[in-house]
Amino acid sequence: MARMAGYRIKALRTAVLLMALPLTFGAPAISVPATSVPPSPADGDLVYVGMHGAEIRAGRFDARSGTLAMNGPVASVPRPTWTIRHPRLPIIYAANEDGNDGARNGSIIAFRADRRTGSLTRLNQVDAGGGGTTYLTLDPRSMTLVAANYAGGSVATFPVLADGRIGPRVSLVAATGSGPHRRQAKPHAHSVLVDPTGRFILVADLGADRIFIYPFDGRRHAIRPDAAGSERHFVATSGSGPRHIAFAPDGRFLYLINELTADVQVLRWDARRGRLTLVQTLPIDAPDHQGTSSASEIAVSADGRFVYAGNRAENRLVVLAVDQAKGTLSIIQRIGAGGEVPWGFSLHPGGRWLLVANERSDRINILAIDRRTGRLTDSGRSADTPKPVSISFLR
Repeated sequence: MARMAGYRIKALRTAVLLMALPLTFGAPAISVPATSVPPSPADGDLVYVGMHGAEIRAGRFDARSGTLAMNGPVASVPRPTWTIRHPRLPIIYAANEDGNDGARNGSIIAFRADRRTGSLTRLNQVDAGGGGTTYLTLDPRSMTLVAANYAGGSVATFPVLADGRIGPRVSLVAATGSGPHRRQAKPHAHSVLVDPTGRFILVADLGADRIFIYPFDGRRHAIRPDAAGSERHFVATSGSGPRHIAFAPDGRFLYLINELTADVQVLRWDARRGRLTLVQTLPIDAPDHQGTSSASEIAVSADGRFVYAGNRAENRLVVLAVDQAKGTLSIIQRIGAGGEVPWGFSLHPGGRWLLVANERSDRINILAIDRRTGRLTDSGRSADTPKPVSISFLR
């Protein structure tokens, strides 16, 4: 009987503790389900995972051991496929890719992160001006947040306020154009970057086979479209489907990954005139590849010596070495992604690890980077999480 009484006292204490726990973070519109488990305090970097689903999930990454521990959902968003962080504050911005059906606009949500627990508190939310908001970038020089709207075929700019909140939309530019592929009936802005000089915005558009280039006024957080007839846009190969772009650290070259043809293009960047010139096109499919091609992500090492590309159709990552003088690439490794459909990946800021979001496998795999050779090794470590597509770090 004494033992049973002890059990009842323990259960009562547990119930009281559970009743004291908050059930939501932020506003009810993006409340966390009562079944979610916030990340526990721990050493290491916070990791926020965007997904095909209705949650942002968080975990901890230990860069010493290369171990990732996922701790569950920290916010509910209809379709949070892309997250990025504020350059200085513990703020996370999430793209809500709602509205790919064209019936409504996507949005951007600002969250304050608790560095100790990883929990997210909603700060504010803004309409992105177009459906299917799929990608965000933040220009730290002008503190401008830029969104690419896939379904809307548009790009929008927003000021980032001193406390990390998102200000009202300043500019919105919708593109025109199409391509021969069934997925190219209209423009689909897939990613966006501000160039290293802060004077231009570049938009990789899958539907229009273009990299649209717009003058950018950082002081006003505004896109300034060129006059008709003086546009400087780069015309990609017909049917290639530009997806993501990444600048070399010195800003001389831009690397483009084309989704539909699975190739990487090296483009020389003229920062004075705001124009791109094709230098090289390099397929990343294996020579014996058959069937549909589907490339995903591209990233550049911090020293600019290596480029990493994702191949969803082959469930592989491709490592490319950079000729520092010419900017051209050569393939030095093809390696399995550790799962199926590597939708996205991120290089850890420390330079030793690459985390791959294997969407179909419901798993993030950790690959080790040899910083001397650029080559990858499967660490054998992974963490389960549903339908991951993007990864961001908060140190």
